[in-house]
Amino acid sequence: MTRTARITWGAASARRLDRQFLAMSARTGTPVADVAGAMLGVHAQVLSAAELSVGLRTDGVTRADVRTSLWPTGSPSAPPPSLVKTHGPRGTVHLLPARDLPMWCAALPAIADGPGSFPSGVRLTREQAEQVVSAIADALDGTVLTIDELGEEVVARTGPWAGDLVMPAFQTMWPRWRQALHRAGQSGALSFGPNRGRKVTYTRPPHFAPMPSEEALRLLVRRYLHAYGPATPQHLARWLAAPPGWARALYDQLAAAGEIEEVDFEGTPAWVVADDTVFPGGSEQEDLLRGVRLLPYFDAYLIAAQPRELLFPGAAYRRALAGGQAGNFPVLLVDGVASGVWHQRRRGRRTTVTVEPLGRLTPRQQRELAEQAERVGEVLEAEAELVVGEVTVGAHA
Repeated sequence: MTRTARITWGAASARRLDRQFLAMSARTGTPVADVAGAMLGVHAQVLSAAELSVGLRTDGVTRADVRTSLWPTGSPSAPPPSLVKTHGPRGTVHLLPARDLPMWCAALPAIADGPGSFPSGVRLTREQAEQVVSAIADALDGTVLTIDELGEEVVARTGPWAGDLVMPAFQTMWPRWRQALHRAGQSGALSFGPNRGRKVTYTRPPHFAPMPSEEALRLLVRRYLHAYGPATPQHLARWLAAPPGWARALYDQLAAAGEIEEVDFEGTPAWVVADDTVFPGGSEQEDLLRGVRLLPYFDAYLIAAQPRELLFPGAAYRRALAGGQAGNFPVLLVDGVASGVWHQRRRGRRTTVTVEPLGRLTPRQQRELAEQAERVGEVLEAEAELVVGEVTVGAHA
């Protein structure tokens, strides 16, 4: 390791990959929640992608292990879940370690809101939103409900206004109260339960005492910089879908308190946790970067690692992003940079992993790609077949 305040892209990438269990997988027996915590949440809008994000970072873990961590089965004395599926950063669905909920559920509601997307006649007032969140928490305590069952309980606890069909959604109209669904998740009032057939269900996560919001925000930024630093306030704002001015003010507070410090990152001012300026160099950096990795839809590394134009260089920026948006394609990572896209299609006990590299792979890289495809099958509890060729599936919405 070398200590320096001038940090290159290669050094930053090597350290990020190491801290993300992407340079070397977590050993067998590592708790799934530890991996999710290192990632600062696992994007789970597509649950199979979340299972791959965790499984590809951990030796021996399968999708069954992830689901058991979310929804332990067995006797009433079964341990509480170590993972919670709920609304996390950007209001999107994530898997979060249950032990981290006191931080997340204090920090996320404290993030400044952008302009509302609904007109005044549709939008919930602040008081109404608080009523809805409270009603959701009360309705879900100790039970599991579908969205329709939850809606009936919310309206019964608040008033008919909550059930007004005013939100355009998928060629239909949703009730007004559903505007607060993501806020209920971010506040700890709601989490996802196991599907009931094809229906999504909701429950309430284990009870906890949230941290003071200011303390939680400071901790969240420090953990973000530990995992993905160096990073600018603009990078943090993009990751949280927060106003850039709010992020700059938060950085200023942390810098003034001596909790973060400025470094030179490829000629641009960026920040790391105070005294966390040790980055790999030389052969250690090369070893950490070297390798072929398959990252699924919306993998945390693809979303959070910045600047994006260095992670997705040249043709990768056009092929592996959707209008500059990361995560909409699964990505082939070669030596720390996006170098292609891939897709998996499951049929029964088999899954076909189609990989489209953007350049020629060496014999070593071809062998590593085959190993990664095999691991995809293991995580999904299927037998994998690798096909190298064009990926014809478009970007995920």
